[in-house]
Amino acid sequence: MIHTTTADQRNGSSGCRSRRWTPFNTIGMILGFVLFWPVGLAMLAYIVWGDRMTGNLANIRDRMDKFGDKFNRGRRPHYRAFSTGNVAFDEYRTAELARLEEERRKIDEMRSEFDEFIHNLRRAKDQKEFDKFMSGREASE
Repeated sequence: MIHTTTADQRNGSSGCRSRRWTPFNTIGMILGFVLFWPVGLAMLAYIVWGDRMTGNLANIRDRMDKFGDKFNRGRRPHYRAFSTGNVAFDEYRTAELARLEEERRKIDEMRSEFDEFIHNLRRAKDQKEFDKFMSGREASE
């Protein structure tokens, strides 16, 4: 005797697609429509298409992870991950983005040098004011 199983039997279903129509789900859907209609609509979608949605969640998550990996390589911006299909333009864009990145790096260095200069200037000013205060205090004593 040959014993075969269907996909529904392997998943624990009796072959009826209405296994999501439980009393709890039905009451939740009705209350959802009464309280706030989008909740009821979402519950209805879950009841009707829940099997398909839960089966595809892992696949969707995997695709999103692979898509996200394109953006997480070092500090590489997301716009470099996509190709326009025109090789000459893609090379030009890559060269220009590299040039702009170098300019940004130079500006960041100049900014940090300027911040250090301002810090030293303020420190010198504070030291001068403190020395003036101390000399005035010693003269009054």
